[in-house]
Amino acid sequence: MRLAAGIALIVHGIAALRGGPPLGSATLHVATTGAGILLLAGLWTPIAGALVAVIALWHTFSQPGDPWSCIMLGTLGAALALLGPGAWSVDARLFGWKRIDLRDRKS
Repeated sequence: MRLAAGIALIVHGIAALRGGPPLGSATLHVATTGAGILLLAGLWTPIAGALVAVIALWHTFSQPGDPWSCIMLGTLGAALALLGPGAWSVDARLFGWKRIDLRDRKS
């Protein structure tokens, strides 16, 4: 999931920056590209995922056209913010991979 979201965000951000957007929009596209790089590496994944979800929500309501790609990227960002980076990430190397084991409930 991190690879799909990260690559899509980087490609989308760079393509939008090449079009020469105004300064306010350029800042948003740089943040999109930066969040994509962080997701791709698996660094600060909950923060980057939440940032992607907020940016995608902003794009969905502020720009005309097809909102479904923004909705998909926002959903991926929110899912990554909630699930975490996974075992193969910089976060797992720096902070350890957290695993939650559920015990059986005995009544």
